[in-house]
Amino acid sequence: MRKKDPEVFQTVSDGLKKLYKTKLLPLEEHYKFHEFHSPALEDADFDNKPMVLLVGQYSTGKTSFIRYLLEQDFPGMRIGPEPTTDSFIAVMHGDVEGLIPGNALVVDPKKPFRKLNAFGNAFLNRFVCAQLPNPVLESISVIDTPGILSGEKQRISRGYDFAAVLEWFAERVDRIILLFDAHKLDISDEFSEVIKALKNHEDKIRVVLNKADQIETQQLMRVYGALMWSLGKIVNTPEVIRVYIGSFWSHPLLIPDNRKLFEAEEQDLFKDIQSLPRNAALRKLNDLIKRARLAKVHAYIISSLKKEMPSVFGKENKKKELINSLGEIYSRIEREHQISPGDFPNLKKMQEQLQAHDLNKFQPLKMKLLDAVDDMLAHDIAQLMVLVRQEETQRPNQVVKGGAFEGTMNGPFGHGYGEGAGEGIDEVEWVVARDKPMYDEIFYTLSPVNGKVTGANAKKEMVKSKLPNTVLGKIWKLSDIDKDGMLDDEEFALANHLIKVKLEGHELPSELPAHLVPPSKRKIPE
Repeated sequence: MRKKDPEVFQTVSDGLKKLYKTKLLPLEEHYKFHEFHSPALEDADFDNKPMVLLVGQYSTGKTSFIRYLLEQDFPGMRIGPEPTTDSFIAVMHGDVEGLIPGNALVVDPKKPFRKLNAFGNAFLNRFVCAQLPNPVLESISVIDTPGILSGEKQRISRGYDFAAVLEWFAERVDRIILLFDAHKLDISDEFSEVIKALKNHEDKIRVVLNKADQIETQQLMRVYGALMWSLGKIVNTPEVIRVYIGSFWSHPLLIPDNRKLFEAEEQDLFKDIQSLPRNAALRKLNDLIKRARLAKVHAYIISSLKKEMPSVFGKENKKKELINSLGEIYSRIEREHQISPGDFPNLKKMQEQLQAHDLNKFQPLKMKLLDAVDDMLAHDIAQLMVLVRQEETQRPNQVVKGGAFEGTMNGPFGHGYGEGAGEGIDEVEWVVARDKPMYDEIFYTLSPVNGKVTGANAKKEMVKSKLPNTVLGKIWKLSDIDKDGMLDDEEFALANHLIKVKLEGHELPSELPAHLVPPSKRKIPE
């Protein structure tokens, strides 16, 4: 029986903070969640801008990619073929250009990095924040990571747990971009480890196959296939991860054959990144739900272990026995509480962590704490979902602006400009007129009456294109400008022009662009 009405929240981020502190945090603290999985969340985690995490082997072009997006250098950037970026660099917006070292960053309550101090000095000496005034950074922050090592270099230890740091970031960012170099696809052991550390965040991962202009088309197809195959082995998801192919730096294309493909891919990737501010609240909500589910499972595991421990003798032996049979405990919890196996923490890692703990100091099952989290998942989250939608409609045009996002939006270098239905956009003459004599010949064979052919007669001709009826229906709607159910010679020529556009692989416009309207049908300005 639910006793009280759901909470009322002003904004999504206030709602998330309050729910976390009042309902989820008590459960986390009671069962030592932070020692096992991830540090407690702070206000800055709920307030910060969307973050994009770049991950890749060295010299796959991570730093160049950031430079490409911002269209300017940032403090502390070094670009080169060897592992040049050996630090984590958070590239963020600031009024003055400069670098903030890691130790200062983790004490700043306004930045979402305070909990990184747990990784110690070896890490903090390799963590900086580059601040600069740049329009792109007004809506997102980008995290550049050290190049992932391959071969011999992997053995030289970094002095901190690289995979664990990445996992910490993965939990908090909105997008993870894995960069691959089309030249060298070998996924090193460390890279495999890293991709595995990103498990449970597959929904945030996008893959970029960079430097694709440096190989021939046939080779590119093979590389793409090989990449999908190797990723499939590491990332176990039913959906295929989206891979964007291109050359993300501002140098001339070495092999320009695939320019159109790269343009289309870049447009898609930019749209994906631009949508981040709009979906940020939803992502934070989603992450809180994931965290709550893990915290519940964790509570069941910890309390089960506590229950099995003897109160006086044989503690050490029992502890060993319990850790060894943790898999069976998982299965039992799964059955008893109807929990899906995907919600459980990694078995091996959990067994390692338990070695260091005194199981007797664990807490027994406290249903009140679990009920609070269930209540939050069942009721309060639904309230917040409504608020997320409201906030989205109030701020519909929240997209990333500036930098590389400006260059391709409008003007003649916008995607698809002057191609397909856009052909002839800048010309004085009606573009359809070029081929009209040819279309006229067909038109007069269709026995026009009063200069028009009937729908049935036009259809006989149009179906010869073998295009599906849905497409031909759309072409008819665009071409029958006076909506009389018949086509005159100009409308018929226009219909054939649009069929040609579609057969050449372009999309049809949803409304007829002004430059395609036949001259005699154009409204004379008053």
